[in-house]
Amino acid sequence: MVFSNPVFMFQYLALTLLVYYIVPRKGRNLFLFFINLLFYGWGEPVMVLLMLLSIAINYAGGYFVDKAKRSGGRHAAPGGKSRARIPLIITIIVDIGILAFFKYIGLIISTINLIPGVDLPMIEVSLPIGISFYTFQTMSYVIDVYRDDAPVSLNPINFGTYVALFPQLIAGPIVRYKDVAYQIDHRVETLDQFNKGVKLFVVGLGKKILIANQMGAMWEAMRATGEANGVLGSWFGIMGYAMQIYFDFSGYSDMACGLGNMLGFEFLKNFDYPYISSTVTEFWRRWHISLSTWFREYVYIPLGGNRCKIPRQIFNLMVVWFCTGLWHGASYNFILWGLYYGIILIIEKFLLKNLLAKLPAVIRHIYTIFIFLIGWVIFFFEDMGEMGAFLASLFNFSDGIVGTQALTIIMRYIVIFAIAVAACTPLGATIYNKFKDKGFMWLPETAYCAGVLTVAVAAMVQQSYNPFLYFRF
Repeated sequence: MVFSNPVFMFQYLALTLLVYYIVPRKGRNLFLFFINLLFYGWGEPVMVLLMLLSIAINYAGGYFVDKAKRSGGRHAAPGGKSRARIPLIITIIVDIGILAFFKYIGLIISTINLIPGVDLPMIEVSLPIGISFYTFQTMSYVIDVYRDDAPVSLNPINFGTYVALFPQLIAGPIVRYKDVAYQIDHRVETLDQFNKGVKLFVVGLGKKILIANQMGAMWEAMRATGEANGVLGSWFGIMGYAMQIYFDFSGYSDMACGLGNMLGFEFLKNFDYPYISSTVTEFWRRWHISLSTWFREYVYIPLGGNRCKIPRQIFNLMVVWFCTGLWHGASYNFILWGLYYGIILIIEKFLLKNLLAKLPAVIRHIYTIFIFLIGWVIFFFEDMGEMGAFLASLFNFSDGIVGTQALTIIMRYIVIFAIAVAACTPLGATIYNKFKDKGFMWLPETAYCAGVLTVAVAAMVQQSYNPFLYFRF
């Protein structure tokens, strides 16, 4: 079950909110804990057991890390951190082991089978939805307890509510315990916050249903016509995919943050108009912020970050981007995608930084667009032959500028594509912020939310194309 689904919106969500606000405040986390498990088990009931196992392992890990540090006292004892490393390392190994088995066992076995004479049988396991998101959340909790960056949770229901919180469970953002620890125990729901959540949810729903799905359909149509697209058709197709993945992902993040607001939570922003970036470094400060922050805090900085010589910095960056690529899926193209960005960012950091700063803004922006569009080609195609053929089509003028079918597709989607381009910029938000405090703004806000919700629901009922892109995460 996903947010862009009428069953979720008009049955599950409506009933959840009704009961949540009827339940006394002290019982709301308990209610959320069980409703979270119901949400997760809707599509794959067996995987609820894995979720409960992950909650138990990391709750125990945090408890024993804290106990080892305190040694029975209120304050950290001498040598406590050394003793705490054992439960910390054990918990991290178990977390990574579970993730590796369910997500990467096929890739691991197929890689080992590349060794001459080795022919291990493949193991088929179902991939638990959102396992990368909640595994990273639980790992960050235990690490932060070890670092004294987050309080230990002594209430297993509250901790389970944090791990399995349905708004951000299946598509992020990755929420660190230290950012919501106080809210778990002391949040106060308000009408203003609920109203803000409704508006943000509708914005995200519009992004997903009205823009992302249309751009995805355009991309699929372009792929179907293949080499007949011509150079312009191929570029237009991959720009459609770039729009799809941005509005899909940021739309789900907006819906998650909006749902969190409705329940009294405040999650950190996950996207900040990444397609307006003028460098690739800036792009990654704006794209999937919670993931970039996680790798910076828990991989890059512990490896030494920028506090070491250039060769080691390069090594650190390549490790981070190898892991970033692998996090996105158990396929070689994701690893290649991660390494591609690692190399680009290293070149920017050590070779192009001063040159880029001197170039006109429009040139820097074109350069960044080119880089991330090539990146999306690598990201999309798991088959290396198909990837190479599509990359070649972007530059092969022998196939023509634009094919007849491609031109027809472009004209069919050109209006929604133009809307998508405009929506990638902060133009709308800038205009809204100038008037949001005016007394009359409730009227256009209400009209906008009602209009988007009505059209989106009608589209959900009629559309057969409503993909869920995060099954592999």
